[in-house]
Amino acid sequence: MVTETTGAAPAAKRSRAGWLVPAGLILISIIPVIFGSLRMAELTGGAAVTPANQRFFDSPVPVLIHIPAAIVYSLVGAFQFVPSLRRGKRGRRNWHRIAGAILIPAGLLSALSGLWMAVFYDLPKDDGVILLILRLVFGTAMVASIVLGIVAIRRRNFVAHGAWMARGYAIGIAAGTQALVSIPWFVLVGPTNELSRAVLLGAAWVLNLAVAEYFIRRRAHRSASSRRLFGRSAALPAGASR
Repeated sequence: MVTETTGAAPAAKRSRAGWLVPAGLILISIIPVIFGSLRMAELTGGAAVTPANQRFFDSPVPVLIHIPAAIVYSLVGAFQFVPSLRRGKRGRRNWHRIAGAILIPAGLLSALSGLWMAVFYDLPKDDGVILLILRLVFGTAMVASIVLGIVAIRRRNFVAHGAWMARGYAIGIAAGTQALVSIPWFVLVGPTNELSRAVLLGAAWVLNLAVAEYFIRRRAHRSASSRRLFGRSAALPAGASR
């Protein structure tokens, strides 16, 4: 009984720890989810047209595609980082695949509609050419990451699939990070101009990708260590000592 209790405690602790990352990702996504929902309510509720929202009323379809797709992608995607949902029982692994089937079209719709808006919507105040280029670069990178993730899973390369999908997700949820890095600037410095806005938003994309790359490389290192360990164990004769 003592052994069972002792073994269950670390397992429960690992299970709780496994939810820290998705919880953090959901918190990061809360700000764009709220503002995106308000934007949808504005467009569907007959709000007054102003210079700030006129471009959305002039062409509402792209933004009405982008916001729901981005919300689904950011919130559902957070649960793909729960280890127990990826490596647990068969039903949990099936959930991972079903969620992936939802996330791939949601991510592509979010990225492609975002690219369309970047190209065809009039540039709002303080959005200059530099920020436009950044949106095109990172939007294209998000599409490419998702496509490469699809190619990898079709080839049964699960490691590459996870890495590319993580990169795409990191780009896709950057709106939350952009809000977080912009708030201190507004408080300490004041309103942004074209250059400072581009730097802040670009820094958020880079920061998200850097964090994703860190976890991708750490996971790859752990996998390599496990393969070396089990390979060494398999090479030892029965009853041999290390």
